[in-house]
Amino acid sequence: MLLPKGGLNWKAAQSKLPPSRAILNLVARKRVIVLAAIITALVLLWRGVSNSASEMQSFYCWGPSKSPMDMTANDYARWNAHLQTPVLYNPHAPIEVNSTSIQHVNLNPITSTTKAITNEERVLILTPLKDASKFLPKYFDLLAKLTYPHHLIDLAFLISDSEDDTHAALAAELDRIQSRPDKVPFRSAVVVEKDFGYKLSQDIEERHAFAAQAPRRKAMARARNYLLYSALKPEHSWVYWRDSDIEESPDTLIEDFIAHDKDVVVPNIWFHRYEQNGHDIEGRFDYNSWVESNQALALAKKLDKDTVIVEGYKQFRTGRTYMCLMGDRNQNRDEELELDGIGGVSILVKADVHRSGVNFPAYAFENQAETEGFAKMAKRAGYTVVGLPNYVVWHKDTDEKFAKDK
Repeated sequence: MLLPKGGLNWKAAQSKLPPSRAILNLVARKRVIVLAAIITALVLLWRGVSNSASEMQSFYCWGPSKSPMDMTANDYARWNAHLQTPVLYNPHAPIEVNSTSIQHVNLNPITSTTKAITNEERVLILTPLKDASKFLPKYFDLLAKLTYPHHLIDLAFLISDSEDDTHAALAAELDRIQSRPDKVPFRSAVVVEKDFGYKLSQDIEERHAFAAQAPRRKAMARARNYLLYSALKPEHSWVYWRDSDIEESPDTLIEDFIAHDKDVVVPNIWFHRYEQNGHDIEGRFDYNSWVESNQALALAKKLDKDTVIVEGYKQFRTGRTYMCLMGDRNQNRDEELELDGIGGVSILVKADVHRSGVNFPAYAFENQAETEGFAKMAKRAGYTVVGLPNYVVWHKDTDEKFAKDK
């Protein structure tokens, strides 16, 4: 293209452009305006559709362009990574279960607190029985005096390997106590029978011979466990173990123990022995409640793991501190002593301790069995085990030569 001589001339170029009036007339034509409007609408519509499609692909409608039957594992993974399916919950439309074979148990409301009576916390009293018919009238007389509301107390008994009429005597006493018109009846009672094939001699020397102690404690542990797992219900907050041969105990015992708010609580166990002149000898009964010693720990390291240490025999010198040799019943009954072993005459346990798996080992657990093994197990699980040295429960005098004297 040849440029004119002298370069570009604006006036010459302007003379070649159509006049502005002609351009204005062209733009003002109806056909041009309509065409421009249509083009503008198409552009805006296309942009809107493009944006919506992009958003839907990103959040809701993303997916491979193939049938789900043809999708690979990787396709599914990429697809699910983009899914955001809305889920609506309606709290006013619960699931209704009408089958009578399905039961719901909610343990969350079951607590063991110092406000047990106010909260109407249920107590389960457990008593293992063997040849115990002669003790039952006194046992139920003391039970009826307990001041903890009886409608919150359930009773359970296990009869094992008995040769006397324990079962008949128990049935008669239960009928008597539950039929009384003075609001003494308890909420419920259950009787469990289970024999373990263990026959304990009634001969005093043979009964307390060293060789008989470990098998005896293991058999007693099994009886306690069978009773516990047969009777413990979801609604129970406390478990109170009570032997049948208690002679005296405070009527407020359950409330007194609950007030300590400890996982396991035991009192001091003594006995009365009256001489012919009426003199009362206060004997110390339960040597199974003790504080561990370095001597006993050293002894346990030397023993086979299946050997059960029993207290009061020359074969085992433990050097432990025995709660029954401590205490003054005229002093503060709420004084506490942390224990490592406990006896089984009277024990209050928070029910969740048992529910957590702490039971009475019918084998050597840290070289202990039954109630002493229970205390060791409870402490291993992080629970508190305390005794009350000045709080005395009186055991029946058996006139036996106690193991501690051997």
